[in-house]
Amino acid sequence: MNVRQRFEELAPRERRLVYLAAGLVAVAAIYSIIVLPIQGYSSRAAGRVAQKSADLAWMQQVAPQVMAAGAAGAVGSGGSGESLVVLVDRTAREAGLGASVRDQSPNGENGLRLRLEGASFDVLIAWLVVLQQQHGVTVDSANLDAATAPGLVNASLTLTHGAAAAP
Repeated sequence: MNVRQRFEELAPRERRLVYLAAGLVAVAAIYSIIVLPIQGYSSRAAGRVAQKSADLAWMQQVAPQVMAAGAAGAVGSGGSGESLVVLVDRTAREAGLGASVRDQSPNGENGLRLRLEGASFDVLIAWLVVLQQQHGVTVDSANLDAATAPGLVNASLTLTHGAAAAP
């Protein structure tokens, strides 16, 4: 006896119960296939937004200090006499970014293009602040992409040595 014949032999009340059970199973399947994943994506996105909002608030809080320190550092910088390539290489190693530096190439008379891979974002920013404050090196352009691990970035930077540009 096949399922269809068995269903036909059921009483009308039992058939309605089978239809109701099938409908509940369909609703449960749709809920688990569609709704639950969407809720998971939504909660993860909300977490990322909260983290980025906290990062933005921190950056806005320290921006005046960085700007003030940058203005003071630019005035008193520049006495080492090192080329920009040597300065960047030395300070990157001192900051712990030596292993992340992948490529350096000159960019005009006082500029340098630099590629870092798998660099700690926090260390990279601190290093750029030191370059600007203590050595008068400015970031002309920066492109940061997330690396494979949290907190790590791949960066393409164009730096200019401001002290070298002055006569």
